[in-house]
This record gives sequence, structure tokens and C-alpha cells, in this order.
Amino acid sequence: MEIIWEDMLWTILAFVLLYWLLNKYAFPKLFDVMEKRRMLVLSQLEDAKSTREEATQYVEDQKIALQEARKEAYDIVELSKKTSSKQAEQILEEANNAVGRLKSEAVRDIESEKNKAVEALRSEIGTISVQIASKLLEKEVKVDNTQEQLVDQYLKEVGGKS
Repeated sequence: MEIIWEDMLWTILAFVLLYWLLNKYAFPKLFDVMEKRRMLVLSQLEDAKSTREEATQYVEDQKIALQEARKEAYDIVELSKKTSSKQAEQILEEANNAVGRLKSEAVRDIESEKNKAVEALRSEIGTISVQIASKLLEKEVKVDNTQEQLVDQYLKEVGGKS
């Protein structure tokens, strides 16, 4: 193999000229594009890092908010239990009061009915005793207010003693 120095010289010259032209016109633009791309990638990496940190912080905030919501829900449940317990006690107390009122009203009604029955019996006894007396005496006894008053007075005396 034979080395041709002229071809080699022209090749080196063409390479140097090509390198000089590329260095003057192409490499700055190419390096500028590559630098912009590097800066874009670094910027995107920083954005991704900050986004990941924000997401991590957001997840932590959501965990805290969830814990607070659970605590509030527990507090609400406990408060409703206490409130329902108090309401149940109030309802029982009101029911007991109502039972007491109904019982006292029933006692008063019974006493009133008893008194009415006693008065009715006195009246009946008075009328019957006048009829018995008139049959016993075989004469007609007038039924008027004077005789009824005497009978009522007698029944009151008898009823008051027993």
C-alpha cells in the first residue's frame, strides 16, 4: 500500500476547512440548541421535583385533614350519644311526671265520684226512709223540704260518726 501524501494533505485541509466552517456556523447553533435542551431538561427535572414535593405535602395535608374529619365525626357521634341519653332521661322524667299527674287526677276523680255516690245514696236513703216511715205509720207523710232537711241532717250526723 502506498500512501499518497497529496490526497492526505487535501483530506486534512478539507477536514480543517470543514471543521472551521462547522465551528463558525453550525456548532454554535447546535451547542445553543443542546444547551437549551439541557436547560429545559433541568427545568423539567426541577418542576418534577417540586411537583413531587407538593404532591407529598398534599398527601400529608390530606392525611391530617382526614384525621381531623374522623375526630370531628367521632366527637359528633359522642355528642349525639350524650344528647340522646339526656333526651331519653328527659322523656322518662316527663313520662313519670305525666303518670304522677294522671294518678293524682284519677285519685281526685275517684274521690269526686265517691262523694257524688255518697250524696246520691244519702238522697236515696232519705227518700226511701221517708217511704218506709210513711208505710210504717200507715199514714201519708208529706215529702217536702223540711222533712228532707231533717233526714239529711240525720244522715250527716250518722255519716260523720262512722
